[in-house]
Amino acid sequence: MRCPFCGGQEDKVIDSRVSKDAREIRRRRECEACGRRFTTYERIEESMPLVVKRDGRREPFDRNKIERGLHFACAKRPVAHDAVVRVAEEVEREISELGLAEIESRMIGERVLPKLAVLDQVAFVRFASIYRDFRDVEQFAREVESIRARDTGESGEAE
Repeated sequence: MRCPFCGGQEDKVIDSRVSKDAREIRRRRECEACGRRFTTYERIEESMPLVVKRDGRREPFDRNKIERGLHFACAKRPVAHDAVVRVAEEVEREISELGLAEIESRMIGERVLPKLAVLDQVAFVRFASIYRDFRDVEQFAREVESIRARDTGESGEAE
């Protein structure tokens, strides 16, 4: 492991701890050359599918893109950073467990939306407006109305 401070190649592990979900190991290290300490994280590299974009392009799955989208949707909302990270990790785990070689970006978004609806309804509508590519105010209004109907237990249809 290369020291991030001096570039030294030799270090010793001072402490190792398994994360709460047992999916990674946190290691505290001390550089033999400069004596400074740093932390590394070790996790099993899972084979993730390629993401098929709307235009047909394919790119490697990137949990960080989900996190960035969630943070953008949750901007100036009372949503904890840890909650956003947890949602992104849950979606990543679900996708990994599918065992697919490729997955459409639409399917990823469909896994994010219900989790985001539980976290914050405004963030849900923000994310949905971009993800579902609302073309007009009517589509936006229908989405808000569907949230209201879910909250009140109504079907959202006129009788």
